[in-house]
Amino acid sequence: MSSAPSVLTATRRTETGKAVAHLRKAGKVPAVVFGHGLESIPLSLDAHEFDLLRRTVHSNSIISLVIDGKDKQRVLVRGIQIDPRHRHLLHVDLFALKSGEEVTVDIPVHTTGESYAVARLGGMLLHNLDHVRVRALPEKLPESFEVPIDSLMEIDAALHLRDLTLPEGVTLLADLDEVVVKVVAPHVVEEPVAPVEIPVAEAAPAAEDAKGSSEN
Repeated sequence: MSSAPSVLTATRRTETGKAVAHLRKAGKVPAVVFGHGLESIPLSLDAHEFDLLRRTVHSNSIISLVIDGKDKQRVLVRGIQIDPRHRHLLHVDLFALKSGEEVTVDIPVHTTGESYAVARLGGMLLHNLDHVRVRALPEKLPESFEVPIDSLMEIDAALHLRDLTLPEGVTLLADLDEVVVKVVAPHVVEEPVAPVEIPVAEAAPAAEDAKGSSEN
């Protein structure tokens, strides 16, 4: 389950369009918080604070947003724009969560443990999925799904989405027969075998012997 929400502070902003350029120069990043049935609110975040925060949370992590030191909202980070050249933060989209309203998010999938087929039989572990989409109330969202691979004892053994342990209140939005991980046979590259050539000098005497035999 999700842990206590991380806290992010923000201030309302009136600057829009090109006028936000000076915010970035001052170490701020423009943002907007929006939600179903809610009016969008333009915000200004501390760029350094947000950069530290986004390194420690997942896309489905609930964040406690404090606006102007008083208004609090639970939000998810729904979008981040970054300057591809300088890697600077350009804009942040925050989605406001509504009490009692389910949300749809992608949850990371991680493997744990050790597979006998991989460790002892030389198999290769194929990761078919690295995330899975679910629907749940915000407080029910797991940080990730942990998939133990200890049961994979043979080559071609696999785990499917139906093998995941879902927390109460979480609905999986995918085909339950979809493969999460599978052990496949190692890819063996065969070395080409060079043809054996018999030197002419060694073959000649045999030819002469054959000729002599026919004359006798």
